[in-house]
Amino acid sequence: MSVRDNAYVTCTDTHEFSPFVRFEREEWDRLVERTPLPLTQEDITRIASLGDPIDMSEVDAIYRPLTALLQLYVDGRRRTAKERRAFLGETGEIHTPFVIGIAGSVAVGKSTVARLLQLLLQRWAHTPRVDLVTTDGFLYPNKILDKKGILARKGFPESYDRAALIDFLAAVKSGAPELEVPVYSHVVYDIVEGEKLRIQQPDILIVEGLNVLQPPRVVPGYVSVAVSDYFDFSIYVDASEENIEQWYVDRFLELRKTAFSKADSFFKTYANLSNEEAEATARMIWAAINLPNLRENISATRERATMVFRKDSSHRVESLLLRRD
Repeated sequence: MSVRDNAYVTCTDTHEFSPFVRFEREEWDRLVERTPLPLTQEDITRIASLGDPIDMSEVDAIYRPLTALLQLYVDGRRRTAKERRAFLGETGEIHTPFVIGIAGSVAVGKSTVARLLQLLLQRWAHTPRVDLVTTDGFLYPNKILDKKGILARKGFPESYDRAALIDFLAAVKSGAPELEVPVYSHVVYDIVEGEKLRIQQPDILIVEGLNVLQPPRVVPGYVSVAVSDYFDFSIYVDASEENIEQWYVDRFLELRKTAFSKADSFFKTYANLSNEEAEATARMIWAAINLPNLRENISATRERATMVFRKDSSHRVESLLLRRD
């Protein structure tokens, strides 16, 4: 971080200045009784990402207080919108979802965080509609990436149709009744032609992706916006480079038995690699693509988040940073 870790104050420390308050795991866990836990271990096992183990104790200690906090943010925004309409004498009501962004490296566990939050938030008392969109659907198709000469840089900021993603979020916040999002397949490693995900005015929209916290592009003569300009709350999932690399390797080895082994898999040539060959290949890909992307683009956005999860080697959240309001 460009701001040193010790610049983040703990929740009990009021003597240092920082845009964040730091909670150690035990401090955060003390908030657990402020919300129910409407999930079972079966629910949690079903949504866990490959190689990203999570259990009831982790959900109870970390995500249970987080959903209660998010409820405060959502309720606060709704109250403000209602009071604004009354003050301005506006008639009618535009349905604008509360948007949560989730960022972080490949293999850090973003997908599990996103799916878990979706499931938990869906089970609030008022049973809100919670949709999840991944920015993979806004990657340029392989034929375009190949034409641009950046197929090997898939996942880097320039590989996304950023304008389309921003247009989508602008429409969401404008109250559009129905929107369609392209669908990406990790098996064929490409956008699925003709397949769309429909988004119909959710109460909460979760947007998960590597680069969702990127700052706006500076273009002389133009006013630029960022994807995160449309977020009401954002989470950056963080861990050491060494841990993320090992999680990436572990996931690569597991994928040989599943997605890589499918007949239509883009990576089917990897399915028959030995353990030693597969690990060497995974570490080569990590060093050539994922680590540079993390260092050059992703980790630099960490301080733009509302909240930062810091994971240890077992995927356990060891501390949290929450931006002050």
